[in-house]
Parts: sequence; structure tokens; C-alpha cells
Amino acid sequence: MGFISFVGRVLFASLFLLSAYQEFIEFGNDGGPAAKALKPKFNIFVNLVSKTTGLGVPHIDIKTVIAATMFLKGFGGLLFIFSSSFGAFLLLIYLAFITPIMYDFYNYEMESTQFVQLFFKFSQNLAFIGALLFFLGMKNSIPRRRSKGRATKTKTN
Repeated sequence: MGFISFVGRVLFASLFLLSAYQEFIEFGNDGGPAAKALKPKFNIFVNLVSKTTGLGVPHIDIKTVIAATMFLKGFGGLLFIFSSSFGAFLLLIYLAFITPIMYDFYNYEMESTQFVQLFFKFSQNLAFIGALLFFLGMKNSIPRRRSKGRATKTKTN
């Protein structure tokens, strides 16, 4: 069972690791294609947040955002392979941050093809979040094993 669990974690984490590797290779001076895809949606999200809350959002360089997402995906994926709760938590942070920004189906009409595509990807990321939460829940529900060398109770007369 342990081997199957390891293979599942490797397959799951490979989605994040390969994505982080591709973004790293294409990063360049401007942040690469990931920055070009994220920048307009990030600006819309920032404007929506500042308009809704009435607070000014400070300027955030998109290259910094891409670098942070690469770190979260890469480091979180590596730790997740080794059954780390911290790695799963890093992947959760990444998904919670990027999902509502990149897959903004709520900005499109329901009949458009963009709505369907974005909603599908949004739902897929929600499933990833659910899988990570399931992993964290299972990891926390398994009782810790006691060491064999430690005596549980000594008998006295």
C-alpha cells in the first residue's frame, strides 16, 4: 500500500513540478508566457479587489508573482512526494491564490466557449484542492506509532 501511495503522490506532484519547470525554462527577462497570460487577469482581479474593498492595493511586479508561484509549485511538489504536510500546504496556497485569478469564469457570459473552458479548469483546480485537503485530513487522522523500545507501563509490587 505504501508503494501505491508513493506512486500516486509522484503522479499528482508531477503536474506541479513539470509546470514549475516549464515556467522556469521560459522565465526570461519579462517573466515569459506565464506572465503575459497572468498580467491582464491579475490586473482585473486587483481592480476588483480595490473597488470592492475600497482599499488601495500596492503595485506588485508580475515577475515576482510568477517567481513565487514557481517556488510554491516546485518546492511544494518536491515535499509532497515525500509525504510532507508542509508541501501539501504550499500547493494549497498556490491553488487558492491562482485559481480565482486565472480561471475567472465569472467574468464571462454562460453561453460563451471561454466560460465553459474556464469553468472546467476552475473545477479541476477545486478537485486538486479537495485532494490536498483529503491528504492532509488522512495524514492527521493516522495515529502516531509508538517506538518499540519504549515501555508503556512498568509493573510494581
